[in-house]
Amino acid sequence: MITKDEFLALYEKYMNGQCTPAEKELLDAYRDEMTLPDDKWEDDLINKEEVHNRIWQRLSDSRKVVQLAPRKVNKYRWLQVAALFLAVLFAGLFFLKKEKQEGQSTPVVAKVKQKTILPGGNKAYLTLANGSRITLDDAKNGDLAAKAGIRVSKTGNGMLVYHFNKAAGNSATSTTPEFNTITTPRGGQYQVVLEDGTKVWLNAASSIRFPQAFTGNDRQVELTGEAYFEVAKNKIKPFIVQANGTRVQVLGTHFNINAYSDNNNVTTTLLEGSVRMASGGSTVMLAPGQQGVAVNGAAIKVGIADVQQTMAWKNGLFIFRDLNIVEVMKQVGRWYDVDVEYVGDVKNNEFGGTISKYKNITDLLDIMQLTRSVHYKIEGRRVIIMK
Repeated sequence: MITKDEFLALYEKYMNGQCTPAEKELLDAYRDEMTLPDDKWEDDLINKEEVHNRIWQRLSDSRKVVQLAPRKVNKYRWLQVAALFLAVLFAGLFFLKKEKQEGQSTPVVAKVKQKTILPGGNKAYLTLANGSRITLDDAKNGDLAAKAGIRVSKTGNGMLVYHFNKAAGNSATSTTPEFNTITTPRGGQYQVVLEDGTKVWLNAASSIRFPQAFTGNDRQVELTGEAYFEVAKNKIKPFIVQANGTRVQVLGTHFNINAYSDNNNVTTTLLEGSVRMASGGSTVMLAPGQQGVAVNGAAIKVGIADVQQTMAWKNGLFIFRDLNIVEVMKQVGRWYDVDVEYVGDVKNNEFGGTISKYKNITDLLDIMQLTRSVHYKIEGRRVIIMK
């Protein structure tokens, strides 16, 4: 079998800018990798020369030119890419060789057509103070609502923007503020710009409740699920997020809060600025790159954040670092709007890797299946994970 060093040499050739377009396409085809449980592969079924020839045949057969953005790849990531490539290649060559040995073509088997489960997209509902609800993914661009100096509009890039006209809204400032709620379903995400200029990205199965205009001494919102905030600076009016009994207060900063109800904790990850996090009788200050975890009123634990993994959802990726399969499938289930069932002793399996969250669900599950530690089947909108 071809050695890892030979495969890594091809990757190094790309990193040095020496790959042909066909070689770049091959590397791009295996950019989405998952960590495999070990690096040992059976080699008694295939001959080394056959594997080597197969690789270069695929290179020469490639046609489409794919431009790849340069990215840093450490030696461990190279091993993951190499292992995945060899796994796919092994599977293909094994079946080719088996067919050749049998001396007959593979019979055509009729398959029941499975409805494709597509990734999520910009989907949300806006619930106004009067109880009326607007489906944002169906709503046309432009103004959606206007009242007492507040104008709500949907922009062309699928963003909801609140505008507050202070002159027109003066009469409303002394009254009780009216609250709106934006809710994303499973398989949905959305971005909103609040009237103070704060930007909020909502992950799937999340909601944020907020006043149409921040007219009091602070700017307070309520969150369920997960959201990333870029808070507009205002030294005299702090921004406060309430999430499952945890309070996060800032003046102007960038941070992520994960407060899904199916988790036992609320996790705040700070990217820029500073935040005060309080839960029960515990209060901590976070610095950029830190993460605070509040669990059922216990003292908040502070540690170094894996910012890349935390922000993967906003950046269009799934990034798993030796993550338990149950936690992996929680993310998958929310984004693809599927239910997950486990059969057998599979819940202790862990996975690591990176893949675009805009691929079909089978692309992700197929890569997990390559580890040989789990298998899956899909029935409607239910994914069954098994040995």
